[in-house]
Amino acid sequence: MEDFSPTDLKAILHSKRANIYYLEHCRVMQKDGRVLYLTEAKHENQYFNIPIANTTVLMLGNGTSITQAAMRMLAHAGVLVGFCGGGGTPLHMACEVEWFTPQSEYRPTEYLHGWLQFWFDDEKRLSAAKAFQQARIHYLEKVWSKDRDLKSEGFEFNHDAIQNALNAFHKRTDEASKPSELLLTEAQLTKVLYKYAANNTGVKDFTRQHQSTDKANDFLNHGNYLAYGLAASCLWVLGIPHGFAVMHGKTRRGALVFDVADLIKDALVLPWAFVCAKENATEQEFRQQVLQAFTDHKALDYMFDTVKKIALQTYSSEQIEASNL
Repeated sequence: MEDFSPTDLKAILHSKRANIYYLEHCRVMQKDGRVLYLTEAKHENQYFNIPIANTTVLMLGNGTSITQAAMRMLAHAGVLVGFCGGGGTPLHMACEVEWFTPQSEYRPTEYLHGWLQFWFDDEKRLSAAKAFQQARIHYLEKVWSKDRDLKSEGFEFNHDAIQNALNAFHKRTDEASKPSELLLTEAQLTKVLYKYAANNTGVKDFTRQHQSTDKANDFLNHGNYLAYGLAASCLWVLGIPHGFAVMHGKTRRGALVFDVADLIKDALVLPWAFVCAKENATEQEFRQQVLQAFTDHKALDYMFDTVKKIALQTYSSEQIEASNL
């Protein structure tokens, strides 16, 4: 088998890549010009190929190791690698996914330059945060209005409870004078969405807890970290450091990852977490469902489009709605 060059490995645009991998209890290595993971079976060891040119994120869970040669190939292919707790989420609140970003001196600079032109201006940064919030709602409408599976589970964008919450959301977002007010408005909307999803799926007395043993919370944690992986990949490709957040606070090193992930979390991760909890799905079944939803609704494409518009300041709320819906 011929070795691929770094240029060949980057032939698939990141926004079009299909795969996110979560691995546990295995060894990741390079063999014959490919990246493989090795599992130890009872009678023999088994090798499985990782198609790195079509992969955005590799998450390494419990009992994993990786070789230097494999890391070199993953970096050449532009794959982000993260070590995490069991099931793709931290085991403890103090333990977070640490993203290893491939080092390249040839990524574009225009998006970073555009980001910095507005980021140091409080008013412009607030406007960008509001644009993120509007884009988040436009994506929610786009997904819930056309996804037949979600509709069959009772998720209707035009439901009175959703529309009443969104009316208040838009009003408070427009009137917000600082990021903390946007965060409060976001939290209030998300609380309504949690209640709506819990009622739809028959989950009683739901309370959002990041350290929990119930399936709905576990799936929310897991799905959110998958969204964080996509967001981190998007920002790496565009060359925008994770610390230049517009809403989640300047003191959090990876806060922009949270801003970007929020574009898709409510639309995709939230409803499927509750649906899969109702169906008593396994962790793997939930992961497959969410990753398929990311692909079906072009979640990574939407992240790229929105971040590029905001970086280059070629947006307004109306323009984002017209171009992304």
